Amino acid sequence: MNIKLLQIGQTKQNEIESLIQNYSKRLEHFIKFDIVSLPDLKNTKNLSEDQQKSKEAELFLKNLNTSDWVVLLDEKGKTLTSRGFAQFYQNKMNAGTKTLCFLIGGPYGFSQEIYERANQKIALSSMTFTHEMIRLIYVEQTYRAFSILHNLPYHHD
Repeated sequence: MNIKLLQIGQTKQNEIESLIQNYSKRLEHFIKFDIVSLPDLKNTKNLSEDQQKSKEAELFLKNLNTSDWVVLLDEKGKTLTSRGFAQFYQNKMNAGTKTLCFLIGGPYGFSQEIYERANQKIALSSMTFTHEMIRLIYVEQTYRAFSILHNLPYHHD
């Protein structure tokens, strides 16, 4: 199984980017993992929230295949424990999922078109975080999930 994280824009804070790269590198021991940073929209002051979400949707859709299992990282999604997240990954691998794509939207979230394309929504917290922090939390939790699946001493109950 391949895992792809699709995100709008680059991570601008060097400290956060360094941590994301650290966990991404650790994940390579378990699974193929890629981060795809889609370009930030330009001239957004002249666009409504819906127009911005629509333009971001175009970027996402260009980077998805019809066979991809798409998971939105969305505050309205299902919350999981770390062990539950590990079980989610195990279930996807057992089901023969080829590519699992996680999406982090822009500042206003996702368009209706993306909600309709998604197979699932997962919330990493009921609290609000910056998009850059969500990137780090997601990658760390993915590493944690695979360390659980491989019985490594990283996670403690």
